[in-house]
Amino acid sequence: MSGRAVFFLLLSLLVAFAVWMAVEPHDRADWMLENALVLLAVVALIITRRWFVFSNQAYLLIFAFLALHELGSHYTYSLVPYDPALRKLFGFSLDQLMGWERNQFDRLVHLAYGLLLTIPLFEFCRRAVGLGRGWGYVFATAIIMATSMLYELIEWIAAVWFGGDLGQAFLGTQGDIWDAQKDMALATIGAVLAVALHVLLQRRSAGADAGAPSL
Repeated sequence: MSGRAVFFLLLSLLVAFAVWMAVEPHDRADWMLENALVLLAVVALIITRRWFVFSNQAYLLIFAFLALHELGSHYTYSLVPYDPALRKLFGFSLDQLMGWERNQFDRLVHLAYGLLLTIPLFEFCRRAVGLGRGWGYVFATAIIMATSMLYELIEWIAAVWFGGDLGQAFLGTQGDIWDAQKDMALATIGAVLAVALHVLLQRRSAGADAGAPSL
């Protein structure tokens, strides 16, 4: 399957999932606010294909993150019922097992932000900017950290601007005064894990190629 076909297949799946998540969301205003970011991201990916095309793996990672965001926008991040779903499917409570007293889905998505988007950014730094492998990893991680901070500022501004229940739903702190700092830290951890995993896989792939018999 060509790269173009993979891109539009992933885009079609994301649109279908977004339409499903648009049916009776918990808070329509919050859903619209959250999806403004998804719309901007998708439009940017379509437009930039004219001059920069990510690998199929990178597009898969990007669309996986956007799908997680869609799920969060449907329920609002603080109300995603992951624990009831786990209890129903596997018969155990993750919240009870870990001793969590708040809904942790937003933490998962911030971790996934670094884990899923660092390698696409690494590709961009390598191929569009022309950075070496080491600096590519450094700058990709730095971009994750910077944009994570920027998003927290956007959340704060939006919460103040809209106020009331909508502002609180979009902010999603759930009473944690260190919510912004924890979210940024998790995005950074996700980025570091992504780099470490990518380096490991690259080394294994190089080792496998070196050990393969020549034809």
